[in-house]
Amino acid sequence: MGKPTGFLEFDRLEEGYAPVETRLKNYKEFVIGLKPEEAKIQGARCMDCGTPFCNSGCPVNNIIPDFNDLVYRGDWKNAITVLHSTNNFPEFTGRICPAPCEAACTLNVNDDPVGIKSIEHAIIDKAWAEGWVKARPATVKTGKKIAIVGSGPAGMAAAQQLARVGHDVTVFEKNDRVGGLLRYGIPDFKMDKGHIDLRVKQMEAEGVTFKTNVMVGELPKGSKVTNWATETVSPKQLQADFDAVLLSGGAEQSRDLPVPGRDLAGIHFAMEFLPMQNRVNGGGKVKDQIMATGKHVIVIGGGDTGSDCVGTSNRHGAASVTQFEVMPRPPEEEDRPLTWPYWPIKLRTSSSHEEGCEREFAIATKEFIGEGGKVTGVKTVRVEFKNGKFEEVAGSEKTLKADLVLLAMGFVSPVETIINGFGVDKDNRGNARASTDFMGGYATNVDKVFAAGDMRRGQSLVVWAIREGRQAARAIDEFLMGTSDLPR
Repeated sequence: MGKPTGFLEFDRLEEGYAPVETRLKNYKEFVIGLKPEEAKIQGARCMDCGTPFCNSGCPVNNIIPDFNDLVYRGDWKNAITVLHSTNNFPEFTGRICPAPCEAACTLNVNDDPVGIKSIEHAIIDKAWAEGWVKARPATVKTGKKIAIVGSGPAGMAAAQQLARVGHDVTVFEKNDRVGGLLRYGIPDFKMDKGHIDLRVKQMEAEGVTFKTNVMVGELPKGSKVTNWATETVSPKQLQADFDAVLLSGGAEQSRDLPVPGRDLAGIHFAMEFLPMQNRVNGGGKVKDQIMATGKHVIVIGGGDTGSDCVGTSNRHGAASVTQFEVMPRPPEEEDRPLTWPYWPIKLRTSSSHEEGCEREFAIATKEFIGEGGKVTGVKTVRVEFKNGKFEEVAGSEKTLKADLVLLAMGFVSPVETIINGFGVDKDNRGNARASTDFMGGYATNVDKVFAAGDMRRGQSLVVWAIREGRQAARAIDEFLMGTSDLPR
């Protein structure tokens, strides 16, 4: 504990943002990170609790008090060593993780929590700038071959861990670049894709092979899941060619809204809309790109994906953007004594909302209205949650103008045909069935086939994907070698 009275002396300092009028002109990151001296002061606010709830609030169990203290003392090189010991990609989590660790911070009981996410961001950015992030290739090879299906954060984390203990790892990605939903789901203004590219170079130097534009199995006919593959490989082929297979694709099956008028042109899933812009930003070409320019946009879904649609629509130059949330408007501030150290329900206003957005709560869509086969409006009704279900409020129907509707209501499951292709059992939510037990965890019912990340747990956070990828890597290493020195 660098400064026992730090939490009494210093206030929380938030990271800064570039002005709205500036950042709306491009798709670049706009968060202004803490300067080293600022991060040092924020590290001093850590109380070094006897029971650090932040540590258990973090899915990868980052050793937060330790790296806070090291930053306070100016020992940045050891800070990144501590951070990397639990988290393969802190530049991802330091940018897009919602920071459940901060909700669990002891200071959050009656004060502003330690800015853990901003400190993590500062540590990894300094580590890259100073050249401390280096490849760590294995000194001895095992001769074992592992196929990883899906190159998102779970697949990347597993690949890196397995390569570092000497296995030959091949990662298969159906799209043209590595990163999964990190690459084509998260807008560039939230996370520049150059951060993924740096890690790919590091992992290639560690012996990982990436095969892009390769579809493993097949998608259902008419699927709206983004797929830019130019070749396919069968699940049976992977099972024959490799000693172990890890399924780590995303939960890409979007939740639909089957109301009258759904078939009108101009109604799209968020994950049709967002990947197109990201591909264009990366220098690629997209046929018939969905654009919000000059349109009245309605985003249905109040979560992070919906917020990403808002920010992208504003950068397109939308005439207006309205976001729907079926749940009632949450309180501005949570009841901390009731919710701490758990993730609280409270109103969350994102940077995209601040750029321009009308937010509607307790509202449901009854029908899409159209002319000439194209959507022109959305018929809505106010709802109340009573007796365990939503009930319409009489006389509250209203029609809002809409030229573009984006469905961002979350994801129901991974793509079923991928799981079925391997013969893997599914749970009642359509995910690959596998436990997280210490012994035999992440193994499916099919010999030498494992599952992790969204493929196993369903739609979740990047930090959960990294955790599951790391734990699955240990499980696979133990399966192949009988024992494992990889951390869990």
